[in-house]
Amino acid sequence: MTKVIAKDLTLCGVTIAPGESAEINLGTAKLHTHTQIDVPIIIERSKFDGPTVLFTAGIHGDEVNGIEVVRQIIAKGINKPKIGTIICIPIVNVFGFIQKSREFPDGRDLNRMFPGSRKGSLAAQFAFQLSKDVMPHVNYCVDFHSGGSSRFNVPHIRVTAEDKKGNKLAQVFNAPFILHSKNIKKSFRSHCQKKGIPLLLFEGGKSNSIDTVVSNTGVNGSKRVLEHLGMLNTKFKVSSPKKKVVVITASHWIRATTSGMFKPSVKAGQKVTSGDVLGHITDPYGKVHYWIRANVSGYIINVNESPIVYQGDALCHISLKAN
Repeated sequence: MTKVIAKDLTLCGVTIAPGESAEINLGTAKLHTHTQIDVPIIIERSKFDGPTVLFTAGIHGDEVNGIEVVRQIIAKGINKPKIGTIICIPIVNVFGFIQKSREFPDGRDLNRMFPGSRKGSLAAQFAFQLSKDVMPHVNYCVDFHSGGSSRFNVPHIRVTAEDKKGNKLAQVFNAPFILHSKNIKKSFRSHCQKKGIPLLLFEGGKSNSIDTVVSNTGVNGSKRVLEHLGMLNTKFKVSSPKKKVVVITASHWIRATTSGMFKPSVKAGQKVTSGDVLGHITDPYGKVHYWIRANVSGYIINVNESPIVYQGDALCHISLKAN
């Protein structure tokens, strides 16, 4: 197939020619100290026309594992495409990253603000800027997340059951699991779907933590997606999948029946049978001991690793239907 020379790309007012590299800043706002906060965007372009893929992480500022995945994609040169353009935003919510916090400094969840508003809250204004200046140029997106509040997610891709392109791309990514989940209103994933941009939402690990297995899964999956699109540089090799992806079509949370000290006895990704012990809750005084058991057979998607839990807290996320 004859390769076509790409056209200039203008992003955030900066023009990047075919074959060029660029780092531009998406200006957000100043801190209360008047310190300017910028969000770096790293762009690598081939001379030849092709898709534009966006890798994002850190929409929640404390989800560091995703930031590590995108960092590796850049540091290893995986983001230098054979055709097309690769855009990387390693830390979308720089404010939250500085504070080791999930939210924007206005207390809002950026992932509930899309497509944003020109005159809304700080988070809404930033979501609007990202939606207006970056997303119109994007053909595919991979967005990296982690579990919050000490809840460890097994590496998996989240897509809606109806998203045929997304499900096909999720199989290509080849994380251990694909979880069918509905889009949340005003989330980044929901916004991309409305704009016809296939987005893979990768979940793995827990907040304020880096896990090597999770980050390796994210990097290897990204390489598979780029190879599938004909964009991966020939110097990189893609590992063959060792296991078939498990598709989870329904799931639920097992919650604490009492407050106390929680010690899990299962790990994320483990398959359990109904009645198996998932962990136990005790009190600090040695008087109380509650076993937590699986009420269905399935795969453990998420485990709460917090040592202190309250009645009603989510302890384990377990599949109800999988194939």
